[in-house]
Amino acid sequence: MKRLMLALLVAAPLSASLAAQPVLPDAAAVELALDNHPEVMAANARADAARAQARAMAAGSHEFIAAASLLNRRVDREGDYSEYDASLTRAVRLPGKAGLDRKAGDAGVLFAENMAEDARHQAAVSLNDHWWDWVGAASERAILDEAVAALGQTADAVKRRLALRDASALEADQADAALALAQSAARSASGREEAARVALAARFPGLTLPARAPALSAPQVPAEGLTELGAHVVARSHEIGAAVAQADQAGLLAERSRRDRFADPSIGIRGFSERNGAERGVGLLFSIPLGGGNRGALADQARAQATAAEAQAVAIRQQISALAGRDVATASAAYAAWQDAHRAAQASASAAARAGKGHALGGLDLSDRLYVQRLAQEAALAEVVASAEAWRAITRLRIDSHTLWIHAD
Repeated sequence: MKRLMLALLVAAPLSASLAAQPVLPDAAAVELALDNHPEVMAANARADAARAQARAMAAGSHEFIAAASLLNRRVDREGDYSEYDASLTRAVRLPGKAGLDRKAGDAGVLFAENMAEDARHQAAVSLNDHWWDWVGAASERAILDEAVAALGQTADAVKRRLALRDASALEADQADAALALAQSAARSASGREEAARVALAARFPGLTLPARAPALSAPQVPAEGLTELGAHVVARSHEIGAAVAQADQAGLLAERSRRDRFADPSIGIRGFSERNGAERGVGLLFSIPLGGGNRGALADQARAQATAAEAQAVAIRQQISALAGRDVATASAAYAAWQDAHRAAQASASAAARAGKGHALGGLDLSDRLYVQRLAQEAALAEVVASAEAWRAITRLRIDSHTLWIHAD
C-alpha cells in the first residue's frame, strides 16, 4: 500500500514546463487576417479617397462656363428681330496657387496612407491581445487539468486506504474537497479559454485557428534588445508620420487661403448677333471678385488650424515617446516577473514531490501534503500567467517597433 501511494503522489506534482518554441500564429495567416480586417479596409479606402482628392486639387476646381441666349425682339414700327448671345469663360488660378494645391493634395495622401498603416498596426495590437488571452487561458486550463488528474489519483488512493481501514474519513473528505476545488477552477479556466477563442475568431474571422491553443513557450527577449526596439517605436511610428503630414497640409492650406485673399480672375470670350445679324461682335471678357472680410477671416481660420496641427504633431510625438518607454518598461518587468515565477514554480514542484514522498512514507499527514500541492498548483499557474503576460508585452513591443507583422518603412 505504501508503495502504491508513493507512486501516485510522486506523479502528482504539477508540471509547469513550457514548450521550446514560440507560439505565435503563422505570419502569412496574420497578414491575410489584417488585410481583411474591416477597420484596415476602411482606412485603405480612405487612402484611395485621398488620392482622388489630390488629383482633384491638382486639376483645380475652376471649370469652363458656357452661357448662351436666344431671343426674339420686337421693335415698334420696325418689326421682329432674332438675336443671340454666347460666351465661354473660365477662372484661372493666380501664379503659385496650383503648386500649393498639388503639395497640399500630396500631403493629404501621405496622411491617409500613414493612417491606413496605423489602422493595420492597431488591428495587429488587438490580435496580439486576443491571441494571448486565448493561449494564456488555455495554458491555465491545462495546468488545472493536471491538478484535477493528480488530486483524483490522490482521492482514489485515500478511498482505497479507507476501505482497508488504513486512512480516516477525515482524510477522504479532505481529498474530495481538494479535488472539487480543482475541478471548479478547471471548469472556470475552460470557460475563459472558450470565451477568448470565440472573441478572437469573431474579431479576426480570417485567421484560421488550430483546434486547441498552442502550449506556452518560455518567453524570449529579441536579439536586438528591448531598448533598441523602443527606439524603433518612435522612429517608425505611422501615427507620428500622419500627424506631421497633417501639419504640413494645414500649413500649405493656410498659405493657400492667404493667397486666396486675392481672388482668381475669370477670362473668356463673348460673341453676339443683334437685329437679325445687322449688329455682330466678338470680344474678351474679364472679371474678378472683390474680396471682403470673408476671405480675410477664412485666412485667419486656416492659419490658426495650421498652428493647432503643428502643436498636435508635437503632442503625438510625445505620446509615442511615452508609449515606447512604457512598452520597454512593461516588457522588461514582465520578463523579470516570469523569471521569478519560473524559479518559484520549480521550487514548489520540488517541494510537492518531497511532500508526496514524505506522506507516502508516513512522515507527513494528508492535510500538509494537500497544502504543499496547492502551493505548487498556484506557483504553476503564476508561471503560466507570467509567461503569457511576458509574451504579450514583448510581442506588443515588437509590433509597435514594426519588427513583427507590420512592415518597417
